[in-house]
Amino acid sequence: MPISTPRAARLAAFVGVPVALVVSGVLVSAASYSAFSATTTNPTSNWTAGTVALADDDANAALFTATNLKPGSTASNCIKVTSTGSLPSNVVLYGTGGTANTPLGTALTLTVEQGTGGGFGSCTGFTPDATNGTAYTGTLAAFAGSRTSFATGVGSWTTTGAASESKVYRITYALPTNAANSLQSATTSLGFTWEAQNN
Repeated sequence: MPISTPRAARLAAFVGVPVALVVSGVLVSAASYSAFSATTTNPTSNWTAGTVALADDDANAALFTATNLKPGSTASNCIKVTSTGSLPSNVVLYGTGGTANTPLGTALTLTVEQGTGGGFGSCTGFTPDATNGTAYTGTLAAFAGSRTSFATGVGSWTTTGAASESKVYRITYALPTNAANSLQSATTSLGFTWEAQNN
């Protein structure tokens, strides 16, 4: 006797479900094991910026506090500048602040030398560098007016980035023997700044 259509449909659906599950299982199994893989990992990378650092041995005292100047007056003082940065750097000296553009500033001569030996308060043992030992010779006013930033600073010290490197600067001023009588009681001033920039 023929099976009715609804019953045949139910039987076909019942038989179809296991077949579908078997086929699905085969596909999942095939997908789970369809590729081999491998990885390799480099340890965590780290970055640290280098440093540029300068200090001097002036103990917060001015290089010069000169009074009662007269024609022919002259004096020198040294200062040790130390680099503790980790990057190779160029170091220059320039003028900052003060009132150097005055009659006395125009009359005073200034000489800047760089070398080794001595330190703040004493130039005993100072020896200028064999090459570029004299960094500036001119008037105080001209130095203040033309040497105003890193771009126009004087000196030729290049650090290597070692733990501690120093350079001694000897600065000398002089009032010429023919200084004008009108300079009596005249004043002038200037700050000195050393700046390092990595190269």
